[in-house]
Amino acid sequence: MPKPISIGIIGDFNSANESHLKTNAALDHTARRLGRDLQRTWLPTLELEQAADRMLFEAYDGLWCSPGSPYRSMDGALKAIRFAREQDVPFIGTCGGFQHVVIEYARNVLGHQDAEHEESSPYASNFFITRLVCSVFDKTLTVKIRHGSRAHHYIGKEEIAEYYYCNFGLNPECKDALDAGGLRVTGSDADGEARIVELPDHRFFVATLFLPQQSSTPEAPHPLILAFLEAAAAFRTGEKQIGTAG
Repeated sequence: MPKPISIGIIGDFNSANESHLKTNAALDHTARRLGRDLQRTWLPTLELEQAADRMLFEAYDGLWCSPGSPYRSMDGALKAIRFAREQDVPFIGTCGGFQHVVIEYARNVLGHQDAEHEESSPYASNFFITRLVCSVFDKTLTVKIRHGSRAHHYIGKEEIAEYYYCNFGLNPECKDALDAGGLRVTGSDADGEARIVELPDHRFFVATLFLPQQSSTPEAPHPLILAFLEAAAAFRTGEKQIGTAG
């Protein structure tokens, strides 16, 4: 009997936050579709900030950075994202998770130590995450996916409709630098603004500004979540799992 897949969810769980409940439900029904048991644990960001490196994170086959920012500790969330990126741990980030993936990469890979998020640091001078010109809060909109990308492989389509619940996204002025620096923008809206980013050479590292958990159902799990759990299931074997297109 295979061991349960163990997923750590980076974020400050709130039972009144529908996106948190949807995250739990999507993980549960996707694991059932794979015929696997699942253990999921919410990892409060203040505890992550204080945790010793590796001791906490190494318990998990995959990490998911949840919606719900600003987090109680941005440093705790960034620490966990960095661990997943550097240690090749399967990772997905959604909504606030997308935003903090960008901040972590800008600071620790691109060298912008002052990279900030406009929501949490409104008076900073170097915003990689800014308020969207056109809010996508509580909207379902089209995402165009770059052909040949990992996201395209997982989803199996070049255009999808997805649900959003946020007002902040990648600063358009930073898109080219981020993409050229290795965190590839592989999904965009009709105006070319980033909606999916990924690390092509990582085992599984994808972040979406939209909420795939919102449309995931027991009958049709979202293909990104399915691919994430497939990668997590393969993690302890050392196998590189590319995922299954939907």
